[in-house]
Amino acid sequence: MAKSGSPSKVATASTERSANTRRALVEAAIETLKEHGFSGASARAIAERAGLNQGLVFYHFGSVASLLLAALDAVSDDRMVRFSAAVENVSSPNELMDVAAQIFREDLDTGHVTVLVEMIAGASSTPGLGAEVASRIGPWFTFTKDAIDKTFGDSPFASLLPADDVAYTIVALFLGLEMLTHLDGDRERALTIFGRAQQLVTMLGAFSAFAPPKETS
Repeated sequence: MAKSGSPSKVATASTERSANTRRALVEAAIETLKEHGFSGASARAIAERAGLNQGLVFYHFGSVASLLLAALDAVSDDRMVRFSAAVENVSSPNELMDVAAQIFREDLDTGHVTVLVEMIAGASSTPGLGAEVASRIGPWFTFTKDAIDKTFGDSPFASLLPADDVAYTIVALFLGLEMLTHLDGDRERALTIFGRAQQLVTMLGAFSAFAPPKETS
């Protein structure tokens, strides 16, 4: 008989098995989205890739859509951790553009963009999924705004370019570039746009040197 207040070894083992099963299903869902897209990400396909019974998809997640959202969460969380670290030491607009181009390349190399693109595609045919996917893009607006505030906050142009609007525009353009590159496979054209953007940032930096300082109250 287990002592009162002490965790049961059976319960602990069951919890670990459950966590491992959920993790295996999420990882399989990510790879299935990358390889077969939203339309091919069925409970059977995901379970077979994970080497599990497809009934476990519904036992642990309730639906295939919920599992796919968990897969998108896992990808987004991983990207947020790595990209937050990448911008932590950024101190200039040019450095920020370098990081943006690095993030773009990494998204394409890892296939992370494929997961998001396929979930956006699936949202058009699955009721309620669009709002769920959109809510997971939201934190990237905050991330981008914080990066802009950090690197452009002292610029004379900061008051002319509201950070919220700029962040929304950048995220929208970034997603658009990723989606187009995913479709046509031509990353060089997109990377050229990053180069043009960096030239623009350099020009703004030159102009800011001659702009009057911001008034302080």
